[in-house]
Formats: sequence, structure tokens, C-alpha cells
Amino acid sequence: MTERLRIDRTTTVDAGQVDEVAALVQAAAATDGFEGLNEAALLALRYNDPGSTHLLARVGETLVGYAQLLELGGSTSGVLVVAPSARRRGLGSELLTQLIDNAGSPLHIWGMHDTEAAHRLARRHQLVRARELLIMTRSLDAPVPETGPPAGTWIRTFEVGRDEEAWLRVNARAFAHHPEQGSLTRVDLDERMAEPWFDPSGFFVAERDGRMVGFHWTKQHEDHRGEVYVLGVDPEAGGGGLGTALLHSGLRHLAATGNTEVLLYVEADHERAVKLYATNGFSESSRDVMYSQPVRAAQVGRD
Repeated sequence: MTERLRIDRTTTVDAGQVDEVAALVQAAAATDGFEGLNEAALLALRYNDPGSTHLLARVGETLVGYAQLLELGGSTSGVLVVAPSARRRGLGSELLTQLIDNAGSPLHIWGMHDTEAAHRLARRHQLVRARELLIMTRSLDAPVPETGPPAGTWIRTFEVGRDEEAWLRVNARAFAHHPEQGSLTRVDLDERMAEPWFDPSGFFVAERDGRMVGFHWTKQHEDHRGEVYVLGVDPEAGGGGLGTALLHSGLRHLAATGNTEVLLYVEADHERAVKLYATNGFSESSRDVMYSQPVRAAQVGRD
């Protein structure tokens, strides 16, 4: 870099800056084969989430790096991406240093697709592997079974304007111990429903005794790839094959709408969910890793 690097920190971004970051993410993805920002980070960027802080790295007027902090429920998560032309010059390390310095609590940062570059950066900053998300895929060439729900339960599609609050309640119960999914609010739901890919005909909900007890929300990607976006069952309604029936309902929909492959993200230590997906033809294709600052002895008990 012949011109001086500067890193601007802001809690709000304008439309032009959002477009710049989107272009940077696309350029990096063309080189890496995957996006460097996850959905939560992209939504926080586009909607100026009040809990987010943005770091914009520039050489002259050119954006060469972006990092984000997101405060959620007392926890601080981060992501960063560097333009391919600006790599191997210390920019990633500088952005990570600033993320750590500006975090309101010990930082948890995502390393997408478990790359060696992320390993090196984490080691340099003494971060440890704390969490792993499996990325699993399944071809839709094989037929999907016609599996019905348990007796007394029926599956229908989501109705906009009717099902939002019921869905939020079931989602919170199904993901009570999940740091992101279980804390989704009505604002979060509305943002996702406003996305171009949202289609209520691919959003399945299960009812029993007039109460929603589970769901399978699918997502459509542009390249004939569908996604098991989120699948959840109320703990009180678990067992009996409801999860399998919901999974199959979504997979049949994705096959019928022209998809050739399905992907999903699942916590690596959620053995029951991993087994469900593996039993139904999914296999691991990659994984995302969360690196965290270790909690020091001096931090324990600190108020």
C-alpha cells in the first residue's frame, strides 16, 4: 500500500458505505469461494443495528477492509473481511486488534469456512476455538420421503400477519440456549421477512390442539440451492417424528421449486440435530469457527 491506511469507526453507515462493503464482500467471495460476512452481520449493516459498530479501512478513497462489532445480550461478536488485493500486509491483524480494543466484553469472532488464515490470525491474538457450526449439504437427486406428522398434529404454511407472535414464542422455546437464534425479536423477524428471498410458501409450521409447536423455514438462494434456514420444535412437542416430518416438508418444497442441492448450518455439538440431518442424507461440507478471548482468572466474578 503506497498511500496511508486509515480506519474509520462509526455506529451508523449510509447507503453508499453499505454498497461499498457489499462490493468488498463480493470481491472477496469471488476469490475465497464463500462470503466473509454471515447473515447477521449483513443485516446489522443494512439496517444500522443500534448494537453495531463498523470499522471501515481505506487506502485513499478505496475501501480495502471492513470489520463489525455486534453487541447482543451482553455478548460481543465480530466479523471482518479484507479485500484480496490488500491481504498479507497486516490489515486483518490491525482490524482484529481494533475489534478487541473496542469490544464491550470479551470478543467472539467468526472465522468462516475454518481457513488456515483464520487459524493464524487467531493464534497471533491468543484467541481459542470456542464454537463450531457445521455446514452440511444434501443433493435433491434422491427422493424425499412422504413423512406425515404425528397423530393430532398438522403442517401448513406460515400466514403473514397471523403467525408472527406464535412463531417468536416457539422459536424462543426451541432455541432457549442458542445465543443468537433464541433471542430473535419481532424487529429481527420483520427484517428477515422483508428480504427478497422470503417466501411464505416455503415456511412450514406445525400445529397441535390449536397451538404452534414447530416449524421449518426454508430459504432460496440464487444458484438453485435451497437452505434449511431454521428448523425448530417446541421441547414439549419433541419426539414422535415431528422434526423429521417438518424437515421432509421443506425438502419436498425445495425440490419442487427447482433446487438441486440443499445446505444448512447446525451447531457441531448439537448431536441430536446433526444425527437427524445425517440420517436424512446430509453430510458435512465445511464449518465456520468462532474464536474467543479466553476468560482470565482476574475476570471471573467481575461485575
